[in-house]
Amino acid sequence: MKIAILTGGGDCPGLNAVIRAIVRKGTFYYNDEFIGFLEGWRGVLENTVRTLDLDAVAGILPRGGTILRTSRTNPAKKENGLESCIENLKKNGVEALIAIGGDDTQSVSQKLFERGVKLVGVPKTIDNDLSGTDFCFGFDTAVTIATEAIDRVHTTAEAHNRVIVVEVMGRDSGWIATYSGVAGGADDILIPERPFNVEEIADILKRRHSRGRYFSVIVVAEGAKLADDAGQETAGQKKDEFGHVRLGGIGNTLASEIEKRTGFETRAVVLGHIQRGGSPTAFDRMLATRYGVGAIDLVHQGKFGQMVVLRGNHIQSIPIMESIAKTSHVSPELIDVALSLQDRRGNKKSAA
Repeated sequence: MKIAILTGGGDCPGLNAVIRAIVRKGTFYYNDEFIGFLEGWRGVLENTVRTLDLDAVAGILPRGGTILRTSRTNPAKKENGLESCIENLKKNGVEALIAIGGDDTQSVSQKLFERGVKLVGVPKTIDNDLSGTDFCFGFDTAVTIATEAIDRVHTTAEAHNRVIVVEVMGRDSGWIATYSGVAGGADDILIPERPFNVEEIADILKRRHSRGRYFSVIVVAEGAKLADDAGQETAGQKKDEFGHVRLGGIGNTLASEIEKRTGFETRAVVLGHIQRGGSPTAFDRMLATRYGVGAIDLVHQGKFGQMVVLRGNHIQSIPIMESIAKTSHVSPELIDVALSLQDRRGNKKSAA
């Protein structure tokens, strides 16, 4: 078969491992031929392609980013965009398409599948908020990077008797904040699932200082919200083609509010794209490889309109429509774990 691959949305460690696994198993076991569309759905729209053979994927397993590059292009927002995609797939003799991406990318996948395109999805979101799968590749790498950063700011916070707020990724779900915050021993963890009150945080910090602990570290997801505020902190109002504004600023806002209420010197550290870059962890290389193998197997089983997922320790598949129907939020059980490690003795009602 002639199969096309694309990577859409934000980059994350492990994308190249997926591409490599698809091409290697497809070549060795199915005698497939591969091309890659460049820059996600933009490449399908503009018909920009490259050959993907064994030489093209040699040595890419440990590399971050994606050799196919990526974009947040939405063909459904272009005049005759979906029709152009279908036409370019036909021009290239593509018999099946494997789309690697999150809910935005897969929403386009679903629209094309409904129009007859033979398509398989691979879940990709560094925030780990795609429904139907236990973990997405890239998440473990991001958590590892964030945890190391939290470990590092602990030492400088202690040296200067400071409060340091570490802002991590997480638009609608606090998976990275929860995992890295617990692993890094943060004194409070703030996530989109649970709007927070600055006065409560100030009280926690004051009690900590009263015990002789004159420094603190707080981890906050970029999409976390103040309990008395309707919206998230944004970096401007410009939206991408899927309707998302760029988030940013909650770390600096929180640091300013904490210093105002406590008098403690407070600084903010925004990790941003550092979490996306660099080589994937061993866990993410393995998971991405399993997803790639699972995707090419789905193609040859004729299970189109499906996305590979991890359930427990098993690779399975679910309809793409199911995967994009809702956001995967941090479970109440994990939220309770995080809360149980924080000194909320003066805020029992809030913690319940």
